[in-house]
Amino acid sequence: MGQRAGSGDRGATAHERTFVRSLPLLLLIVGVVYDVTTPPEFTAAPLYTAAPLIAAPFYSQLSTVLTGAAATAAVLFLHFGNPVSGHVEAVTEVLTVVTVAALAIVINRVVRRGNDRLANARSIAETTQRAVLPEPDPRIGGLDIAARYEAAQADAFIGGDLYAVQDTPHGVRLIVGDVRGKGMGAVAAVAVVIGAFREAAEQETTLEAVAQRLERALAREGTRRDGLDQFEGFTTAVLAEIHHAGGAVRLINRGHPSPLLLRGDGRLCVLSASEPALPLGMGELGVWPDRADESEFPPGAMLLFYTDGLSEARDPAGEFYDPATRLGGRIFPGRGGPRALLAALAEEVRRHTGGRMTDDMALLAVRRPVAGDPDITARD
Repeated sequence: MGQRAGSGDRGATAHERTFVRSLPLLLLIVGVVYDVTTPPEFTAAPLYTAAPLIAAPFYSQLSTVLTGAAATAAVLFLHFGNPVSGHVEAVTEVLTVVTVAALAIVINRVVRRGNDRLANARSIAETTQRAVLPEPDPRIGGLDIAARYEAAQADAFIGGDLYAVQDTPHGVRLIVGDVRGKGMGAVAAVAVVIGAFREAAEQETTLEAVAQRLERALAREGTRRDGLDQFEGFTTAVLAEIHHAGGAVRLINRGHPSPLLLRGDGRLCVLSASEPALPLGMGELGVWPDRADESEFPPGAMLLFYTDGLSEARDPAGEFYDPATRLGGRIFPGRGGPRALLAALAEEVRRHTGGRMTDDMALLAVRRPVAGDPDITARD
């Protein structure tokens, strides 16, 4: 879904892997040169034994076998082709290299099996993530939409951040949230929240009723699973409703970071809730009626919804990334504006944290188009 490392980090990793993969051949070449150019009492045996061991986790099985065979052949050629070399020392060195080469082949098989299992797990995780959290269409209900999921850990797909957008008879309704916890428990909660939201968004006539349906769904699931400790039922969320006609958005905030409204001229407004409310799934602590706040959402403006992985991203000095401060005065025009905004945010957060994000983040941008919009296709 989202990129997880800066281009500099990816380049450095690629160079390191290239160097490590070429190291076995370099060791064999250096070993042969060393044995040829030094007196017989000096030996490059450690280099010959190191070559297949380094090849084992990075090479294919055939390449590992060939590396071990090359190391053995080099030792045989240098020692038995040299009458000055001691017989006992030569035999010992050959046996050592052969033994290490055999161990390298075993290690290679173990590593390859582990890599296959890891690849299967990643494939399952990615499939699960896409099934539970599909990327919304770029155009829904006449609005320009873009979503992005950034995992804190490389190759990690499953997390507790969520978003969903749905065109309904009552307008375009959406949710962005963050489930307490990680792993499969969080994914189960995400599935419950999104499933309940999609059903309620179609059936309920008010946004307040949608929020109450989500509350009941999480309470019911927590009871079914013997309490919230076994089910990740604590979910911060923002729900929004944008009518097909008119220039306003209605919001309900359940303990979540406030959305931002970025106007077409660069002016920015933080859409804070008029009354604070508890996250979804905490109804046992008290019941308060949900009251939606209404804000202007004019043509050309863009709404940004995000999870705390964005606002709580820290730099090495511990300073938080403040999206409101960073985005004020900036313009992302045209239909490609939402994608361009999210791509810019993801890149800036990677730079801000030095590529060391500590929490996943979900981003959702919604733009109300204007007549004659340029069709800008933004690159991620």
